[in-house]
Amino acid sequence: MERRHAPWTGPWILCLLPALVGGQPLSAGEAAYEEQMVTGVRGRAVELSCGPPARAPPAVVFWSFVAGGTGPPRAVAVGSGRDVVLAPGTGALGRVSLRNGSLEVRELRAGARGRFLCQALFPEHGRLRVGYGAVLLRVLVPVSKPFVRPTAAAAPEGTPVTLTCAVREGTEPLSFSWQHRQPRGGPPVSPVGLGGSGAELSLAPANRSHAGWYICTARNEVNNRTSEPVYLDIVYGPDEPAISVEPFSPEQGGFSAGEREDVVLSCLAPSNPPSRYVWLHNGSQVHIGQTYVLAAITRTQAGTYTCLAENTHLQTRTQATIVLTVYYPPAGSPSCSALATGDVQDVALRCRWLGGFPPARLRWVGPEEEEEEEEEQGVMGSSFSMATSIQPGSATRNGSAFSCLASHPALPQGAACGTTLWIPAGGPSCTAAATKGDEFVMLRCQWEGGTPPVTLRWWDGAGQALGDPAPSTTVVVLSTGSSLGGQDYTCMATHPLQATGTECRLRLEVPKLEVARSEVVVLEGGAARLACRQGGTGTNLGASMAWYDPKEQEVTAGLAKYHLERGEAWLNLTIHDVEWPGDSGIYRCAAANAVGTASLPVHLRVERYPAPPNVTISRLRYTRARTEVRLEWRTQGTGNLTGFVVQRRQTKRPPRRAAGPWETAAGDIEPHSRDRRLGGLDPAVVYAFRILAVNHRTAGHPSEVQTPAEPPFEAYPAVTGAAVVAMLVATAASLLAVHCIARHRDTLPWLHNLLFRTAGPGDQEPAGTPEDAETAMEDGAAPADPGAAAAPPDPVSTPADGSDDPPVNVTVTTTP
Repeated sequence: MERRHAPWTGPWILCLLPALVGGQPLSAGEAAYEEQMVTGVRGRAVELSCGPPARAPPAVVFWSFVAGGTGPPRAVAVGSGRDVVLAPGTGALGRVSLRNGSLEVRELRAGARGRFLCQALFPEHGRLRVGYGAVLLRVLVPVSKPFVRPTAAAAPEGTPVTLTCAVREGTEPLSFSWQHRQPRGGPPVSPVGLGGSGAELSLAPANRSHAGWYICTARNEVNNRTSEPVYLDIVYGPDEPAISVEPFSPEQGGFSAGEREDVVLSCLAPSNPPSRYVWLHNGSQVHIGQTYVLAAITRTQAGTYTCLAENTHLQTRTQATIVLTVYYPPAGSPSCSALATGDVQDVALRCRWLGGFPPARLRWVGPEEEEEEEEEQGVMGSSFSMATSIQPGSATRNGSAFSCLASHPALPQGAACGTTLWIPAGGPSCTAAATKGDEFVMLRCQWEGGTPPVTLRWWDGAGQALGDPAPSTTVVVLSTGSSLGGQDYTCMATHPLQATGTECRLRLEVPKLEVARSEVVVLEGGAARLACRQGGTGTNLGASMAWYDPKEQEVTAGLAKYHLERGEAWLNLTIHDVEWPGDSGIYRCAAANAVGTASLPVHLRVERYPAPPNVTISRLRYTRARTEVRLEWRTQGTGNLTGFVVQRRQTKRPPRRAAGPWETAAGDIEPHSRDRRLGGLDPAVVYAFRILAVNHRTAGHPSEVQTPAEPPFEAYPAVTGAAVVAMLVATAASLLAVHCIARHRDTLPWLHNLLFRTAGPGDQEPAGTPEDAETAMEDGAAPADPGAAAAPPDPVSTPADGSDDPPVNVTVTTTP
């Protein structure tokens, strides 16, 4: 609703009231007056009405204010209908507004406390009625948020402490209430029995239960407010420490724990501020903190443990001490054993578990079927660390089980070991062996297994005991100086659970040999296998075996020709690439032990392969360069062969020089081959060749010795034509020379006489004579080597048909 505010005109506006009513008369005798009291709250709104309720709002209203209820009034507001005029300075009262004659003050202030006066004209039945009113306004101030002020934030236990709840403002009367909350939370409670219930709370003297949060609530007729919590700290302690041990195992004078357990020592000494804890072991500091963990405690950590609690604020200390005993079991586990006793008639059950603190308690428990009876009659052999029980062998069944139960404080479950009395299956086994050098013979008797072990003892053939009885294994050493061959020895085995003993026997014997074949036949070049092994049923005492050749020399493994294969009781000899007749003969297999020696002969006969057939050379000729020869041959007669060998050597040149040794020109010729080309020859040397047939290592008779023939002259027609042309040219030249000399007889008389004189009968001389061809023949060799003959004056070629006839020397004589 909008209102116009006119400028303030002051009290004289009352003079205008008759004019405002249009000249209507006022009846003062009928004026209404009312006085009332109104209460308002600062900061809130309050409405003040003018006079008693009327049917219609006043035509004109005037409000004034007397501060504190005394003194001159001050104008506040004037209103007529919609027109409202507010006096200056009304802001000190709050936000003032005028509506329907009523004065409304919002955001009320404390300065509005006083008397408000109201004058108004009310229209009524065509007339104006004057109304007067007075309103006494009380302004109440709400309580502000209180706050708590202790005399000390932290006070030692036993000293007085006062807490004050203060407010900055609030209309009295005020009332106060207190609440206390524990330090670790929880619902607040009223501190019953604490001194004072007003604005002060007295704690005299203060104790540790007074520590915590304190809250103050202030109230008046307007409102109530609660303060923020204030913490009051009570310093105390430390009290006497209390030590706890986990796991909890108390005993007289302290606590105990098993070795390798995790032990936790906790110390609690109530204190504020919290105590500082120091742990001492046997007077030496070992840890700082409330909890001391001994992980896998050992026996060296036993002793006294002291918890020292210290209040650093008050500089006070307290302490407590306990004794911790560490129990540890013996090392390992209990061991059970059973030994034969009473001349092998009874069994001594022994249980041992030494060491530990305290010593372990041991007791024997019999078979399951007798366990109940034993529980009634008591345990067998109950003692500490060691327990022994004698069990009659005749009263004990084979396979009876006995247990040794061990108890110890450090072992909640205890420990146990057991043994079962039984006889091993089978029987004793006897063996004999010789020492190195065969100086002594050791007799060994063995029968493993059984509980208790079987007792063994040796006896000789005369019934004399050898050595002392021993469990499971017994050994007797005999000197080989005496005659031991053929002697019998017995090993007797006894067991407490066995009514009669068991025995085994053995006899010492010299080696007995066996050969696969007494005679071995093999062809030369092959391999001969000679087998030898030890036989018999006696004890061989680890006999050493050897082979001897026909010369009585021992065959060793280092020889390349021989190969030895050795087993535990056999020795085989293989002779590789046997030769005839050198490897034939008597071979001997020998064996020796500590008792004696033995040997067997084996005859080895090496036979030769049959002779191969004879060989004849059918053709032997040089090639053109005289560095190779072509050899062809054929065989004569019957016989096996495996190949051919071609040999060569130089012929006698000069005649006084001896021929060279035969050397192999080709040695890998297949048996089906009949020709071969051989190279690597020196053209200036004359060679002789021969060939042999070979059957494995047997060679046949060598063939005849031959030297290679010259190769055929393939250029004979060209050479002959060239020779004819040369003869014709020479004849023509000779005729011309003769004719010239004949015409010039006087000029050349000596030539004329030489050519045309008449010769005597003794003057005729052949034009040329052939030279003797040198032929190197040796050992029935074939005709001579054509290449070794002297060269003729005129070259003559070998016939084209390839015949081996010697060349013919021809001399041509020319006459005039």
